[in-house]
Amino acid sequence: MVASLAAATNADLNLMLRRSIRFFVVLACVFTLAMPAMAAELQLSGVRLETCTEQEGGQPDFKRPMGASCYVLRGDVKNPGRKAIIDTDVYARILDASGEPVLQNRTRVGSIGDVEPGSQPFALRLTVPAGTPGPFVVKNAKARGFSAPVRTRVADDDDDLLPLERQVAVD
Repeated sequence: MVASLAAATNADLNLMLRRSIRFFVVLACVFTLAMPAMAAELQLSGVRLETCTEQEGGQPDFKRPMGASCYVLRGDVKNPGRKAIIDTDVYARILDASGEPVLQNRTRVGSIGDVEPGSQPFALRLTVPAGTPGPFVVKNAKARGFSAPVRTRVADDDDDLLPLERQVAVD
């Protein structure tokens, strides 16, 4: 009787072990396939804020400030990976002469679209409230994108850029 009980227990344990292994294999497959696209950090260098030229949407100088001033955030972005980084956003804190943030309540300054492997220049157009005291300081500039599409694309590549971001020429 003890031998038959031990045999049944071993069979039950083997069955539970096989079911547990199957469960964890299925669970691992589901999580591997359903993993969200992880954000990739890109390196920025030479980041500077310049006034817009008239071709980039800048206004000629007026005797008194209008509602907003046009600036271009320029620099170089480096993608050290082997694949393009998609839907790349640029984040930075831009401070005025008194150390106050120029863009209130936000650090995302814009999108530079897709970044191919290697180093390349980028440019983003920004509007700064008129009368904001300069010179401006750019701090904590970084870029973040994804290694796979996070949304479907339609029409053309410029659709994910805002109208202000489409017209800036990259040096």
